[in-house]
Formats: sequence, C-alpha cells, structure tokens
Amino acid sequence: MQRTTTHREQSRIFLAQAYEELANGDLPQASEKGWGATAQILKAVALERGWSNSNHRDIYQVVWDLRLETDDPELSVQFSAASSLHVNFYEIKYSAQYIRDLLHQVERLVDKVEALLDTPA
Repeated sequence: MQRTTTHREQSRIFLAQAYEELANGDLPQASEKGWGATAQILKAVALERGWSNSNHRDIYQVVWDLRLETDDPELSVQFSAASSLHVNFYEIKYSAQYIRDLLHQVERLVDKVEALLDTPA
C-alpha cells in the first residue's frame, strides 16, 4: 500500500514539475516529466493489482489491460500522448504549445487512472 501511495504522489509531483518546466521553457524536461507522471500512476495501479511493472513493456501492458477493463478507448490515445512526450525528450521536436496539449492529455490519464485506485489518496 505504501508503494502505491508513493507512486501516486510521485505522479502528481512529476505532473506539476512538467508544467513548471514548460513555463520555464525547458521543453525536454517538461516532456520527460509528463512521461514520468504517466509511468508512476500506471505503476501504482499495477502494484495494487499485482501486475508486473518493471519495464517499458510492462507499462504498455498495464495501460492496455486498463483499456480493456474500462472499455475506454481514450486511455490508448492519452497514453500515446505520454509516449510522444517520452520520445520528445530525446528528439526535441515539439513546440511548447504542442507539449502543453500533450500534457493536458497526460493529466486526464492520471486523473482517470487515479480514480481506479483502491488506495485512498
């Protein structure tokens, strides 16, 4: 339970940092913090459900399992936004506005997944 709470809290910290980095013009860090927020909330739900979550492949599987469980196709789209941010950390090709748009998708994903957690915030 403690690890689930830690991942949930870290997700929110990373999301706040992503918006701060964006406001400061550090687009690569804003991108990576957006990805980090996503990975952390998915790790929280995976831990709670006893699912593997130790690498990128596991994280992709977690989001797919949640998509099937909830029948919510937006989860796939929102996760794709997070994955794009992760790639942008290395490629640095997106504008600030585009990153902002992607971060909004990540925020929606974090909210949605957090609501699926049994562990209280």
